[in-house]
Amino acid sequence: MSKPSDPVVIRVGRSDPDDVFALFPTDPADNYGYLCTSYQHIGQHCGADYDLCIRASRPATRREAAPLLTELRRIGYRPRVIRRASPLHRAQRQAAARGAA
Repeated sequence: MSKPSDPVVIRVGRSDPDDVFALFPTDPADNYGYLCTSYQHIGQHCGADYDLCIRASRPATRREAAPLLTELRRIGYRPRVIRRASPLHRAQRQAAARGAA
């Protein structure tokens, strides 16, 4: 059976057009599921406040997102690009955090 796809939101920082990053809304980065996992070319994985990141960024264009998506695939993700996380994504992240504790 193949690995399920990973929902991912690709954004660009408003203050730096080279700041392209991915948010994984179902992947917890803390024990409570408040933070989600994020990924950038430089710095790689870290925890992120999803709502704060959305407010401080804009959606990436396909051209801007392409190199990051290629890198994510190369390291084992199966990205499925979504525009925004839903309340269900947040609930899945919090449930995953509780299960990991």
